[in-house]
Amino acid sequence: MLAWQRWLGFGIAAGLVYALVPDDGTQRTEEPALQAPLGKLSQAPAPPEPEPLEPSFAGLDLLKLELHPDRVTSPLPDGRMAELTLDPELQQRTLSVMRRHALPEAGAVLMDVKSGELLVYASQVREGVPFDVNLRAEAPAASIFKIVTAASLLETPALNARSEQCYRGGGQSRIRAADLVEDPKRDHVCASLTTALARSLNIVFGRMAQRYLTPRGLTQTAEAFGFGAPTPFDVPSEAPGIELPADPLEFARAAAGFWHTSLSPLAAVSIAQTVALGGVMLRPRIVRALHAGERVTWQAAAEPAKLRRVMPEARALELNKMMRETVSSGSASRSFRDPRGRPYLGDVRVAGKTGTLSRSEQNRYYTWFVGFAPAEQPRVAVASLVVNTPIWRLKAPQLARDVLRAYFAEQKTPGVTAP
Repeated sequence: MLAWQRWLGFGIAAGLVYALVPDDGTQRTEEPALQAPLGKLSQAPAPPEPEPLEPSFAGLDLLKLELHPDRVTSPLPDGRMAELTLDPELQQRTLSVMRRHALPEAGAVLMDVKSGELLVYASQVREGVPFDVNLRAEAPAASIFKIVTAASLLETPALNARSEQCYRGGGQSRIRAADLVEDPKRDHVCASLTTALARSLNIVFGRMAQRYLTPRGLTQTAEAFGFGAPTPFDVPSEAPGIELPADPLEFARAAAGFWHTSLSPLAAVSIAQTVALGGVMLRPRIVRALHAGERVTWQAAAEPAKLRRVMPEARALELNKMMRETVSSGSASRSFRDPRGRPYLGDVRVAGKTGTLSRSEQNRYYTWFVGFAPAEQPRVAVASLVVNTPIWRLKAPQLARDVLRAYFAEQKTPGVTAP
């Protein structure tokens, strides 16, 4: 074979081998435009860093709310914006009620029972330096603490909602040492635990607490309801106070709601929500998302945050039924009916508890209401606090009633009109 023929054969064979071997592209340079110069890669802008899983809401001021047609927002000091869970129409109506009655000091919170989201968060202080009434735990818990005492009493195997305590008449607004002494010859008035809660019968609670409870045991129940520690929330809040005395008379008074405990509207709505949700306490939530310009940098989880189980479901249901009597025939019955006796909320049943206590030397007259509705299948929990001067403007049960009216009117509930 001639030399040139041999080299021609080798060339053809090499070409066939090259054609059959897959090309991984590592050595090809036919399309240089697809490869960016290394210098330019190092200059590319870094992607935006996401917000941490637990973002900081530092500087969020819930007194600085901006109401839009479809949402409520609040600016943050660093230029971001917090989108809140509040309902703009309900928020506006609640603020309008407070302003219309010129309430000296008031707070109102409406919470979605199943998600923990706040739908209303309204605060008003007409004189002096403004502050957020809903976060401050200066107000005495008053008879709202009877919910805690009732829950503790229901833990006693010998007691239930129908258990009765007999007593002597009178002494509704105070408890004296003589009122706590059992005397079958004189104790002719009897009331069940349900009636005592509905009508806020101090002597019944004082006697039952003295007989069945201890300061340590009642304190433990109160701490499960949130007393003694700040309510976990998107902004710092004051801890509801509790200091139950060992003295038998003072302990009985404290169990009935006479001093020794304090409460904020934020913590109060959590108490109502806990009973409404079968004994499970949720973390209140007011921030839905954070915005940096047009970009959403953080969004709250869809699932509610459960804090703890405060009591068994059966006990919560028993408390639920007891609290219904407060509105149907107890201390809040007049507030939830118009002058002709018709319910403001139509067929919607409300469960609740009132509280009243005064610091007359300071001209501060506290009224409370906490509750939820509809009582049978709760959707919202409400807490309201009104601090009046000697000239009373409105009571807390009436403020809570109007918040609930606004909510159920917005839901187009038959027979319910907005305030």
